[in-house]
Amino acid sequence: MEQRFKNWEYPQIEEGKLTKYNWLVQNKNGLELGKYTDIGAFTYINAKHGVTIEENAQIGSHCSIYSVSTIDNKTGRVHIKENACIGSHSVVMPGVTIGKNAIVGAFSFVTKDVPDNSVAYGVPARVAKKKGEK
Repeated sequence: MEQRFKNWEYPQIEEGKLTKYNWLVQNKNGLELGKYTDIGAFTYINAKHGVTIEENAQIGSHCSIYSVSTIDNKTGRVHIKENACIGSHSVVMPGVTIGKNAIVGAFSFVTKDVPDNSVAYGVPARVAKKKGEK
């Protein structure tokens, strides 16, 4: 994947403003962003309690990643590990870890950790299988 982004540059992130790729971060000081990440347009990241997105992670368009929920007062760091992929229109709630090489299907609502090398989807998201299983 690094070849796909051989000219990748760390995006300029301004508090509460769209990046040139049309995604937005609130509480930007809580965001740790790895190299070669791909974040889709109109994705929202609230990093008040920390969001780590490791190298080569892909996040589809129109996703929401929350380290704080004002509905149920939950807080917690969100960790998206290396090579993880999150389908468009998905929501990741506080305290969740998406494992290395994991895939989250589009339109999923993720309230629990997704293990490394797993495929999860649904509302709420549930692990369906390990990658490579039929």
